[in-house]
Amino acid sequence: MIVKKLHDSGIRSEHAYAAAFASIGLSVITWATSMKVEKGQGVERADRWGIYVGEWAPTFFGLGLALANYEKNL
Repeated sequence: MIVKKLHDSGIRSEHAYAAAFASIGLSVITWATSMKVEKGQGVERADRWGIYVGEWAPTFFGLGLALANYEKNL
C-alpha cells in the first residue's frame, strides 16, 4: 500500500538507493563537521548526530528493495 503510493507519486527504487548513499555521505560529513565545531566541548554529541543521520540509510535501502520488487511485478 505505501510502496504503491510512493511509486504512483513518482518515487522509484533508484531514488531510494540514491537517498541511502547520500545519507551515508551526509553522516560522515556531519560527523566530521561536528568534530571540528565541538572540539574540546565533547565528542559524544558529534558521534550521536552522525549516527542519527546514518540510521536513515537502512530505511532508504529497505524502501529501495520494496520499490524494486514492486516495479518488477508490474
